Amino acid sequence: MLKQLNIKNYALINESTIDFPKGLTVITGETGAGKSILLGALGLVLGNRAETDALSDKSKKCIVEAVFDISNYHLQDFFKAQDIDFENETTVRREISPEGKSRAFINDSPATLSVLKELAERLIDVHSQHETLLLNQVSFQFSVLDAFAGLKTALPEYKTAYSEYQSYKKKLQELQDKEVQLKKDLDYFKFQFGEIEELSPKENEYTDLEKESEALENAESIKGNLNAIYSAINGDHENVVSRLNALKSVATQLSKYGSEYEEIGKRISSSLVELKDLAEETAALEEKTNYNPERLVQVNDRIDAYNRLLKKHGAKTEHELIALKNEFEEKINTIENFDDELAKLQKQLQGLKEKLGKLAKSISDKRKKAVPGIETEIKKMLETLSMPNAQFKVEITERTEFNTNGLDDIRFLFSANKGGEFKELHKVASGGELSRLMLCIKALVAKLTALPAIIFDEIDTGVSGDVADKIGVILESMGTSMQVISITHLPQLASKGKSHLFVYKTDTKEKTVSHIKSLTEEERVIEIAKMLSTGKPTEAALSNAKELLK
Repeated sequence: MLKQLNIKNYALINESTIDFPKGLTVITGETGAGKSILLGALGLVLGNRAETDALSDKSKKCIVEAVFDISNYHLQDFFKAQDIDFENETTVRREISPEGKSRAFINDSPATLSVLKELAERLIDVHSQHETLLLNQVSFQFSVLDAFAGLKTALPEYKTAYSEYQSYKKKLQELQDKEVQLKKDLDYFKFQFGEIEELSPKENEYTDLEKESEALENAESIKGNLNAIYSAINGDHENVVSRLNALKSVATQLSKYGSEYEEIGKRISSSLVELKDLAEETAALEEKTNYNPERLVQVNDRIDAYNRLLKKHGAKTEHELIALKNEFEEKINTIENFDDELAKLQKQLQGLKEKLGKLAKSISDKRKKAVPGIETEIKKMLETLSMPNAQFKVEITERTEFNTNGLDDIRFLFSANKGGEFKELHKVASGGELSRLMLCIKALVAKLTALPAIIFDEIDTGVSGDVADKIGVILESMGTSMQVISITHLPQLASKGKSHLFVYKTDTKEKTVSHIKSLTEEERVIEIAKMLSTGKPTEAALSNAKELLK
């Protein structure tokens, strides 16, 4: 519950501290006194947008601080998730600087506005004059029905499954779109792979082919040069070997004159062995070297094939061609195995759909089971608010596709008169009827959701007399199980409050200032008497006020 609200430098309020007790608190005051300012200040700590226009003194910052007793509302997990210290008495503070910068704090820990709003949704519900428009919104209608149906656990479970289902559905659609393109690419990849596969490139082959081609083209010249080398070494009678043999004989004769001359003979003999071996190898190469035009054509054709594919794919080496071939092969395998992946995902999606269907049916059954109770309860409350012939109906129809609410579509229907046709609220209900219907729904939902506090901003608009009194009875009854704060202009409702706050204005030389004070019993009599009469309260008005307060 809201225990205290501290306001500094906000709109017409210089500084004010307001205490809020348990039960029903009523707030009264003349039009324009500042009741809406009070709600605006509270809205800041509930996460509403901050405006510098709200600053009373533009040279100072505005501070609004609210103290909540949250000891019985099991919010420890929320505070832990947000890394904020939990306190049974939690303080929420909002500061607005003259420059327009806004800061928020929960128990002195900095907090974002989204966190502030999330906490506020668990603490307090502000019902404004225009909130009857919510009655026509599908999201609100579902929230009401689901509260009655007790779907606090089942609905989050469904929404989690629905989110997973949507994720898989999106993934399947992406794969199906991809499949169409991949099927188009398959023939292209196969053709490219086939070309390279037919060439069957090998590492370093291109360089070897170039050398072989050059050798084949110059075979005659190579053969002639090899023959010349052989002839010079060991061919005609003037060859190197025969001359070295003659020198060897001379060296042998010299060896008898000393060992150093003998060494010369040995070296000449060694050279003869090397030269003879060179001659034999040259002869073998010469015999092996032949002009082969067929082989030259084969080699050049393969080089041409290499060049064509290298140019086509922008490659520089055989290694890059081999890498491309492997890449094409991998793409082909991926596409050919794509159907398996698609079938696997479709099977998973079907499993999720079946699970979602069971959850949606369970939710729908609970909603349908709750409908008669809702309709009966609201009819009873409408009867107490002088609408004896009013009928409220919840229509549930089945959808063909899942959405965040399951497989149900719902409509709130209303008939104000006996035998009247049921129609959607905005087509048949007046403003006063909508206000009373909204009060009935809020009163019932508040009990089910166990919200700590609810604020009604002129819920009695458009009603008077006995109906206003009965609205007060409903709010008073709500106040026995939760904190209820109601801004009102009607004495019948004001008299039902366990406590009574009065908003008024005073004028200084510089400005008009709003004040809020808690009324004593005597002051309440006078205030309600003023609401019952015009001008100075008469004795009859004072007596009537006392009677109302009893």
